[in-house]
Amino acid sequence: MHSLDRVDLQLLRALCVDPRSTFVALAQQLRLSRNTVQARMARLEESKAFLSFDRRISPVALGYPLTAFIEVHVQQKRLAQIIAELTLIPEIVQAHGMSGPTDILVRVVCTDADDLFRIDGTILACEGVDRTETSLAMGELIPYRVTPLLDRAGRDAGVGRNAAADRTDT
Repeated sequence: MHSLDRVDLQLLRALCVDPRSTFVALAQQLRLSRNTVQARMARLEESKAFLSFDRRISPVALGYPLTAFIEVHVQQKRLAQIIAELTLIPEIVQAHGMSGPTDILVRVVCTDADDLFRIDGTILACEGVDRTETSLAMGELIPYRVTPLLDRAGRDAGVGRNAAADRTDT
C-alpha cells in the first residue's frame, strides 16, 4: 500500500463522516477537482485501503443477534486443513491466528444458545481441533473503528490547518 498523504487522509475522513459521498461532493467539500478525487479514490482502492462492503452489514439484520468468540486449540500440522474447514461454516464471520495459548480466535454469530452449541460442535468435529473455549459477547462496547487513527495521522500530517495549503492535485 502506498503511504497516505494529507489529501488521502482528508478523503478517508470525509468518507467516514458520509460513506455515500459522491466524487463531486468530496471534491466540493475538500476544494479539490473531481478528477483529483477520482484518481485518488482509484489509487486508494488499488492499494487495498478499503475493506469489503460486507463489513458494514449487521448480522443482527440477517437474524443473528448473538456474537460469540471461540478459542480454538488445534494440532499445528493440520492448521491449513482446519482453516479450510472453518471457512465452510457460514456463521464464522472472522478468524485470527493467535500467539499464546490459543491457536485460532474465531468470531461467530448465532441465532441463540442452541445455535451456538451447534456451531461449536461443528468446529470441534474438524479433524485436528483438540478443544474449544467459548465466550458469549454480552455487548459491543467499542465498535470497529479507524476514525481515531485517521485523526491522529491527520494531526501528525498537519491536515486541517489550511485547506489551501493541504491541496495537492493528483
